[in-house]
Amino acid sequence: MTQEGAEQRGVPAPGIIDTVTRTLAILGGLLMLSAAVMVTVSVLLRWLFRSGVQGDFEMVQIATAVAVFAFLPYCQIRRGNVFVDTFTLRTPAWFNRGLDRIWDLVYAGFALLIGWRLMAGGIDAISSRTSSMVLAIPIGWAILAVSLMALLLALVAVTSALRLGRAEP
Repeated sequence: MTQEGAEQRGVPAPGIIDTVTRTLAILGGLLMLSAAVMVTVSVLLRWLFRSGVQGDFEMVQIATAVAVFAFLPYCQIRRGNVFVDTFTLRTPAWFNRGLDRIWDLVYAGFALLIGWRLMAGGIDAISSRTSSMVLAIPIGWAILAVSLMALLLALVAVTSALRLGRAEP
């Protein structure tokens, strides 16, 4: 949709937040793809030589945590989260948009809380040099990255609430 067409319909044109969330989701997908390749190689090595990639489970755990938080902002900006409309099937569209705006703001609040606590945990893990058991990967930096993605999710949830407010009646 062009910027003019979007503005004429009352819906903001995709902007920097859309680009950032899409890029982050693609990076998360590449991270999961590399984790899948690593697991495949590890399984093949175990099958062929009885010795896989050392610490593969640690790398998969860290990659999965980071990737999940990389996907959440994109999912929110595209309104792709699961919702149940059992009680709102027969309510007017303006009411449903208002309800969705409220839930977007509640989601933003929880994402902010999660981001704040993850940031505190990440800083603590970095300062105490907490690392994974087998490979001694410093996990604080991954926690800090995830905290920033949770804070981005909060911003995206507020943005999606604002966009719903500008949608056509």
